[in-house]
Amino acid sequence: QVQLGESGGGLVQAGGSLRLSCAASGRTFSSAAMGWFRQAPGKEREFVAAISWSGGSTDYADSVKGRFTISRDNAKNTVYLQMNSLKPEDTAVYYCEIRSNRRAYTRLLRDYDYWGQGTQVTVSS
Repeated sequence: QVQLGESGGGLVQAGGSLRLSCAASGRTFSSAAMGWFRQAPGKEREFVAAISWSGGSTDYADSVKGRFTISRDNAKNTVYLQMNSLKPEDTAVYYCEIRSNRRAYTRLLRDYDYWGQGTQVTVSS
């Protein structure tokens, strides 16, 4: 079983930046697609970004495209989410998700196998 641990969240003013990290245990990370999802109070968890197991392909929600960048370091079993030009509507708990066995990433939460405990991102106006 894979364990995921997110970090890097916090309180930031609008226009600021944060870098989230997600460290994974186990040997399956390098062959797993990774996704970042977020959940705001009273809303469903939504797709933010995803990256292929090789790191060669990425996908972003329209709401974050051009502001967020997903990347990974397979040697460190870690995936990152660089968030720039943050807006109050980016406020949410951010979760990383893993989809193992070299399957392609998707935007659907149900397609992922495990997720972490989440990290809170709060953007003040």
